[in-house]
Amino acid sequence: MTSSPTEQLVDVTMPQMGVSVAEGTVVEWRVAPGEAVAAEQTICEISTDKIDTEVPAPASGVLAEIVVQAGETVDVGTVLARIGTGAAPAHAAGNGHSRHYSPVVTRIAAEHHVDLAQVTGTGRDGRVRKQDVLAFLDAQRAGERAAPAPAEPPLHIESPYRPEPAPAAAPAAGADPAEGETLSRMRRQIGAHMKRSLDTAATCTTWMEADMGRVEAARRALGTTALPLVARAAVEALREFPALNATLDGERYRQHDAVHLGIAVSLGEDGLIVPVIRDAQELSAEGLAVRIRDLAARARAKQLTPDDVAGGTFTITNPGQYGSLMATPVINQPQVAILDLEAVVKRPIVVTDDEGNDMIAIRPQTVLGLSWDHRALDGVLAAQFLGAVRRRLESWEHH
Repeated sequence: MTSSPTEQLVDVTMPQMGVSVAEGTVVEWRVAPGEAVAAEQTICEISTDKIDTEVPAPASGVLAEIVVQAGETVDVGTVLARIGTGAAPAHAAGNGHSRHYSPVVTRIAAEHHVDLAQVTGTGRDGRVRKQDVLAFLDAQRAGERAAPAPAEPPLHIESPYRPEPAPAAAPAAGADPAEGETLSRMRRQIGAHMKRSLDTAATCTTWMEADMGRVEAARRALGTTALPLVARAAVEALREFPALNATLDGERYRQHDAVHLGIAVSLGEDGLIVPVIRDAQELSAEGLAVRIRDLAARARAKQLTPDDVAGGTFTITNPGQYGSLMATPVINQPQVAILDLEAVVKRPIVVTDDEGNDMIAIRPQTVLGLSWDHRALDGVLAAQFLGAVRRRLESWEHH
């Protein structure tokens, strides 16, 4: 391929769609080589284990070449195509929108003799995903339709990803079953990100117990979980202690005015993703509840965009819905802290009345955990932040 002296080539790359996403598949090209494109125009569709999305053109010009063809799976950061910014189009835009199944979907369907025309797709524009094929197979085996997913599955940070199911095969001659199997690519990518965070940050964790009596009453009145109320309390505490609403990239520490709040969402066997609520400081608890439900639903339907998972300044994880009582969350780099919400359980505790008399009472309690980067923060500040969150939760008023 050659270019004119005035033509500048701009690379179109496979975007990063979450910290544990290692690769993506080009599903469809919307533009052919030689066709004109405008900046931000969709030029192709991609699919990952977590998100189906469109890739916009990074610049206006002409699509000079397609490097990765539809159906091919490549690593994040791989050049997909190149746009010539100083060239004239060879012909008018317009191509048939032929649909493609991802290689994973095609392989599972072939292995189990599934007619994909019979599978209802839940991806973008009805695209059939791996989960749809597996649900179809489960329904066939059970002789009934697959049960719908819960309205609000747990949101948490630790990934439960397991390798995708494969048909049983007889062990090779001489193979030792005790040797086990190699970790999947997804599992290795998640592990690499967690290990990189622990190697990068000077991670410390501080815990503090909080009385959730007022929050429990308020969240029942709102018809939601405790998470949006804890999120609102955390946002207010970040405004009081902005040093935690920050990123540390190398030696460059930056505090952020706006709170772009990451909420860890479980994708079941597909791992986890952390969509971001932008300008969370402008939302009430009710508004945060709406945004959390929307992002979680779109995450599970693989309808998030690259902007939905970028730019977070602070993250909340909620493993308490599994009943866990205490955890040490891993910081979502390059942020400097992550808040962990554990299970709300009733415990006997000592309370003091207005006259100073102590007594035993049964109260709903939770443990708030904060993992923080000692390179940027000190323990006193971490404790002060957690105290501010607890104070707001314990004094929550119905509103």
